[in-house]
Amino acid sequence: MATQDQNESELDQFDHRILDALATDGRMSITDLSSVVGLSKTPCQVRLKKLIDEGYIEGFHARINQRRLGMDHIAFAEVKLSDTKEQALSEFNAAVRKIKEVEECHMIAGRIDYLLKVRTSDIRKYRQVLGEKISSLPHVASTSTSVAMESVKEGGI
Repeated sequence: MATQDQNESELDQFDHRILDALATDGRMSITDLSSVVGLSKTPCQVRLKKLIDEGYIEGFHARINQRRLGMDHIAFAEVKLSDTKEQALSEFNAAVRKIKEVEECHMIAGRIDYLLKVRTSDIRKYRQVLGEKISSLPHVASTSTSVAMESVKEGGI
């Protein structure tokens, strides 16, 4: 079985160009993509299919302007668990995935166990999500919140 490092070394400059171009514009036509990466259309399509089939590309998504939807309040909830055995972690992970307001959830090494990025319409809605959903997750011992004052960079681009 190949390791992740071995798989990454199998990607050449054209594969990396395809990934970079699609990360910037996932709706790019195959004609434009082939032009950007310096391949003709058919080899570009073959490489794109391979990148999808091998899991380098997990999907194509629209990046929604949350501010236009009135959902520009971002808070980061630090979560400390009362139990960090594997079953407790699995129960927490499964439950947190069901909270639509939690955009991201990361297990952290350090003084806290998880860091959650939570998006709501305002601080009142966040307080409700924290009190009724996040604090009720399995094995939550405590939470602490930091509120974003401005988003300087989001979405990895």
